[in-house]
Amino acid sequence: MRIWMARLGDFFRYKDLLKQLVMRDVKLKYRRSVLGYLWSVLDPLLSMIVMTIVFSAMFQRNIDNFPVYLFTGQLLFNFMRTSTVQAMNSINANGTLIKKAYVPKYIFTFSKVISTLIDLLFTMVALAFVMLATGAKFSIYNLLFPFVLLQLFVFCLGLGLFLAQANVFFRDVQHIYNAVTMAWMYLTPIFYPVESLPGSVRFIVEHCNPMYYYVKQFRDIFYVGALPQASYVAAGCIAAAAMLLFGTAMFFKNQNRFILHI
Repeated sequence: MRIWMARLGDFFRYKDLLKQLVMRDVKLKYRRSVLGYLWSVLDPLLSMIVMTIVFSAMFQRNIDNFPVYLFTGQLLFNFMRTSTVQAMNSINANGTLIKKAYVPKYIFTFSKVISTLIDLLFTMVALAFVMLATGAKFSIYNLLFPFVLLQLFVFCLGLGLFLAQANVFFRDVQHIYNAVTMAWMYLTPIFYPVESLPGSVRFIVEHCNPMYYYVKQFRDIFYVGALPQASYVAAGCIAAAAMLLFGTAMFFKNQNRFILHI
């Protein structure tokens, strides 16, 4: 307990550094871009339009208001993939600073996930545009979205910490993870209904895919306009807590050896 209190004290001691790292990441993403932060809205919108044409028109998916159905899944999965990929490279990318001065190493990983979350919040504006354009109904349940994002943020932070420490020792992790996220995307009902899956595959997706827990809650809030199902809320919270504990434990276990490999 004393060790964890000390680590918590370090976090508050270096909160200004964390703030600077997050601001740097957000500014660098759109530096020298004519449209700047508007790309946080335009980029997912353009991607959604292309995927809607492909999966709705060409394959005739029978899903009501397919753009909103697609967008609600796409937003969350893109956040998970982008935040964890950036977190995975956070230690190696800041190796010079880590070697020169003492800084809590998890600060770099933490900042990547936070900066991606800020980008996701900008993208929520695009979701509002899509809902307005397609005539989707807004409801009081829409205001529950921060609770879903908090679960996903904790999950991605834990996964990012695990990937960051693993990538220090095994650089092949980033290539393996690219393949994993590709398979993960197709096993998450982003552009197809979960009911279309065979029974055994559907069971695995619904009970063993953490991203489905968060996408399902998000769609309940924005697509269905209802309170998320308690079972998926519980599963999402458990998955987030478990991943954070696992990722944190692995990160702190191996962080003292980082300097030998970066």
